[in-house]
Amino acid sequence: MKNNPTVKIIGGGLAGTEAALYLAKRGVKVKLFDIKPNKFTPAHGSKNFAELVCSNSLKSNDVFGNAAGLLKEEMRRLGSSVIAAADKTAVPAGNALAVDREKFSDLLTEELTSNPNIEIISEEVEKIDDDGITVIATGPLTTGNLNGEIEKIAGGKLSFFDASAPIVSFESIDLDHAFFGDRYNKGNGDHLNLPINKEEYLAFYDALVSAERAKLHEFEKTEVFEGCMPIEVMAARGVDTLRFGPLKPAGLDDPKTGRWPYACLQLRKEDEEGNCYNLIGFQTNLTFGEQKRVFSIIPALKNAEYLRYGVMHRNTFINSPEILNRDFSVRDRESVYFAGQITGVEGYVESAASGLMAAIYIYLKLKGKKPEYISEYTVIGSLIRYITTANKDFQPMNANFGIIPKLDIKDKAARKKETATRSLICVGQFIKENEL
Repeated sequence: MKNNPTVKIIGGGLAGTEAALYLAKRGVKVKLFDIKPNKFTPAHGSKNFAELVCSNSLKSNDVFGNAAGLLKEEMRRLGSSVIAAADKTAVPAGNALAVDREKFSDLLTEELTSNPNIEIISEEVEKIDDDGITVIATGPLTTGNLNGEIEKIAGGKLSFFDASAPIVSFESIDLDHAFFGDRYNKGNGDHLNLPINKEEYLAFYDALVSAERAKLHEFEKTEVFEGCMPIEVMAARGVDTLRFGPLKPAGLDDPKTGRWPYACLQLRKEDEEGNCYNLIGFQTNLTFGEQKRVFSIIPALKNAEYLRYGVMHRNTFINSPEILNRDFSVRDRESVYFAGQITGVEGYVESAASGLMAAIYIYLKLKGKKPEYISEYTVIGSLIRYITTANKDFQPMNANFGIIPKLDIKDKAARKKETATRSLICVGQFIKENEL
């Protein structure tokens, strides 16, 4: 690498930690900027880096049956420091990878502070310049003037909270209780409609208004609901409110009856292949378990597989499909990279994975090599494709099999196993092609 350039990384969370350690272990000089220990965001309390704010679980470790487990195995093979630390500090959690959060953070902080190629600078960055490569990995609680800087880079397209509706697997929807069509037949018939009769609607309503809601941090309570109302809050305004909102049946002729249903939920494709469908207008703050219980009252969703549950929380993220290249660099400012939750990936491991891939592509760039991009047949590659492909309703996404191009295998378990096998072969090819 010429002149031994220094890469600036802003943010010492999982993505920034992953990127810094990947580069530093390969001889790249890194300046890691973080406000700790001088300042803290409202969600953080530890002076350590790579702090786990919520759960201590990194989800499933099942490589051949769960996308989160497969993602972690992809990262292991690609040289992830975060997953290595998680494996070393794991605590018993059945089939999941859960960690002793203090030991996990201690271990990664020690690796950062002891690496001679990493200079840690405890200050708040307020301006992004083009002097060398910069990775912005500031997470969902970006502070101070940096928000304004990021908004400039993002072309004014910056979300300050994540109000996402659930996404379900198409094959898990009961099509005997659904039909395709657009309201008043205006469109190409792309919407999937789930009719609900009066009895079903009233049972759904009663369950919804009494369901358990996820707890919010204090700093989120005044921000999250300003731009989008959760369906449970809307429902509390009256029994028929949803029938004039997200469950409006007007203009939707049910082929079975030739009439409008009593209520109707519309779904739209979340991906080009139609493997994933979004529950339109169902932004919610219910707990994940309650979402599954309550929404299953809708007949077509009785056995639905949730690829992503609805969430509402403070989450600064950019409109990545309009901004980012496949290597996480900004399209019209290629010395600036984004990584972590701010790119629109959702979850601990997904955030670290984006930091890992950004670092890999930066490393190849510094070596003067044009990268062979990782295949979309991998979980990492499919997440990259998701966040860099045009999507007018872009919302954050977590790892799931639904976003990976589907194999033509009917048995679900066999299909997942073969998808994982194909993925790991592609990871090996990526490593070989790029001489990593």
